[in-house]
Amino acid sequence: MNIDISRVAIVIPVYNHEGKIAEVIAEALKIGAPLFVIDDGSTDGTYDRINDIPSVTVIRHDDNLGKGAAILTGFAAAAPSVDWAVTIDADGQHDPADAWNFIKAVPPGKRPIVVGRREGMDHCHVPWKSRFGRGFSNFWVRASGGPDIADSQSGFRLYPLPESLKLRVKARRFQFEVEILAEARGQGITVMEAPVRVTYQPEGERVSHYRGFVDFMRNSATFSRLIFRRICVRPFIKNK
Repeated sequence: MNIDISRVAIVIPVYNHEGKIAEVIAEALKIGAPLFVIDDGSTDGTYDRINDIPSVTVIRHDDNLGKGAAILTGFAAAAPSVDWAVTIDADGQHDPADAWNFIKAVPPGKRPIVVGRREGMDHCHVPWKSRFGRGFSNFWVRASGGPDIADSQSGFRLYPLPESLKLRVKARRFQFEVEILAEARGQGITVMEAPVRVTYQPEGERVSHYRGFVDFMRNSATFSRLIFRRICVRPFIKNK
């Protein structure tokens, strides 16, 4: 193993996932790494469920600032004591134990971002919107100058700190997770993948905060900005 687990923190951004967050935290604690949970202004009972869990650092945003903002808050809190951060979604679709796949995948002496490639996404129980969204996102990440990977939408990842905090990512909501991949590649940070399991809740039970039209427009604006920068800005910067 090329990474000391004592130098890795777990960061869980959460917004209105009171039904699953305690279970996710319980499984994540088994890894034995420091755990930071960022409550991004939840309006349900999420905060009450997590506030008194031993061995967990809970940070609360007064308002909903976005998933990217919550992740950055977690990174900033973890960075003084660790070198790496694993991000895990709060909806229970991932098994936190798969974080070991990331740690084992890192080559000696390297500091990549490792993205969890969700296995079994072609199964019939996976919502068609998730399957379509993954392919759509993968294409535009490549077009934006990002890495050619199979699962650019996966929120289960390993990030090197403090390198990730220094990347100039402007998005603060869902778009953060695709923009940081393009920015990392532009700054010479390797992006890898490692397999992870995924479990989707039955239709009607799964909590999703993706808002169709609004987030589609935000995605479009983010990708347009990244493509413009790739074509019109980066060539001149590199030539200086």
